[in-house]
Amino acid sequence: MRWLVLLGICELMLLAISLTLATYIRYGHNADELAEFTVHMPERSMVFATIIVIGMVALGQYQAHIRMTRFGLLARQFVAFALGGILLVVGYYVVPQAYVGRGVLAIALLLGFVLVLGVRMLFLHLVEVEALKRRVLILGAGHRAAQIHNQMRRRTDRRGFCVVGYVPRIDEVVAVPEDHLIRTNLPLQVLVQRQQIDEVVVGVDDRRGHMPMDDLLECRQMGITITDLTSFFERESGRLQLTILDPSWLVFSGGFNATPLRQLSKRCFDLSAAALLLLLAWPLMLLEALAIMIESGPGQPILYRQERVGAHGRTFLLLKFRSMRTDAERDGVARWASKNDDRVTRVGRISRKLRIDELPQIWNVFKGDMSIVGPRPERPQFVADLATQIRYYSLRHCLKPGLAGWAQLSYPYGATVEEAAEKLKYDLFYVKNHNLLLDLLILIQTVEVVLFGRGAR
Repeated sequence: MRWLVLLGICELMLLAISLTLATYIRYGHNADELAEFTVHMPERSMVFATIIVIGMVALGQYQAHIRMTRFGLLARQFVAFALGGILLVVGYYVVPQAYVGRGVLAIALLLGFVLVLGVRMLFLHLVEVEALKRRVLILGAGHRAAQIHNQMRRRTDRRGFCVVGYVPRIDEVVAVPEDHLIRTNLPLQVLVQRQQIDEVVVGVDDRRGHMPMDDLLECRQMGITITDLTSFFERESGRLQLTILDPSWLVFSGGFNATPLRQLSKRCFDLSAAALLLLLAWPLMLLEALAIMIESGPGQPILYRQERVGAHGRTFLLLKFRSMRTDAERDGVARWASKNDDRVTRVGRISRKLRIDELPQIWNVFKGDMSIVGPRPERPQFVADLATQIRYYSLRHCLKPGLAGWAQLSYPYGATVEEAAEKLKYDLFYVKNHNLLLDLLILIQTVEVVLFGRGAR
């Protein structure tokens, strides 16, 4: 995360410099025009840079765990700059005083694209350099510690850190391959010094009588970070690992901010974002209603009301554009939507892909049944079934469900118990760590989901 913040600051500065250079390139031959367009240049440069960075955030360019090819990176950056350019043109129309000229804008976008691409390629190279990564030692080599080896195999899962090895404890059943073990009789603090360790992750299967607390305290005094395995997973993967989660960690680890101030800020954010979304989307909503009417014929319902589970298990009627046939569940049995579901109409297939069918939920946000950002609202039948099969499933209902969410960004549509359990890891991360900044980042990055159609069915 610190690397991404540094990358964002560097790219922000490069983009600001791009607009300044573009102004001098365009008007350098004419002193009068140069003087006119360099007035308030720092402010104009920062506005340009900020808008482009917002476009890059919206396309997932600052996700810590994003996996893509170099072509994918190039394509996303191109779309991000195109999106940023459109926002700038709209902004210049609304605030003419900020206008910099079409030539300057085109040159700045081209310069910024090349500079940012170069820095990003260098960044991706540097984060793979082992010498620059945090050196992590895992205390324990049993089933809990093996989660790191089994669940974080990819290079993209280990950006920013490298696992030096696993130190097995006495009487512990080893579940990590032998070539990853560090068997030694040295005290932990001596091993840490010799291996130049930056962080010790405690992943012992049984802590009762097997925790070298004195050694860990010595390491802590030496400036070494000591982290619990569950907290390590939460920080590095953006999810909670259910197989190693226990109630005591949930109780003592912090988070779950439900103070009156947080509730007020979230409600204000919901109302503001819903009003803005309605202002931008109402023409699209009218077109969607017209398309449904033309395809289904007069007298057929345009909107669809369905019971969903909200905060603290209370149910409410969720509003959507109808995307399935009216007889989709004529037998009254709730079913997951499947890939290429034949119940979906032609208009519905497009609207579900672009998430247009969910826009009427803005009304649910205004009513207070939903938030703009939160776990996906599920049907009571599914919730009752999943709660008996997946541990901690009910925790996702301590917040209002949302139009957008961390799980929707991080994992595709879930239509099985196993997929629901995977999505729950991300839902619990959001429930535990939600704040205004995270809400804003999720809302912006949802643009990527809509543009690329990820997770839709």
